[in-house]
Amino acid sequence: MSDSKAVRRERGHDAEKRTGPATFYRQVVAELRKVVWPTQEQLVTYFLVVMVFVLFMIGIVSLLDLGFGKLVFWVFSGGSTQ
Repeated sequence: MSDSKAVRRERGHDAEKRTGPATFYRQVVAELRKVVWPTQEQLVTYFLVVMVFVLFMIGIVSLLDLGFGKLVFWVFSGGSTQ
């Protein structure tokens, strides 16, 4: 074990840094006010880009699954095509 002060923590040290629920809520609201929210046009664009990407990935995974499935059946069936 290390005797470094950076590793050890004294009891009660964390209690000084804790904030109450009201302070936490005020800080959350203050941070959310800093957020730059997307416009409706940007939101629709982002949604469409994500949907196209997800559908593309579904297609790739489906084709790989089909291909590997057929390969496994071919290998375990003795290589015969029926």
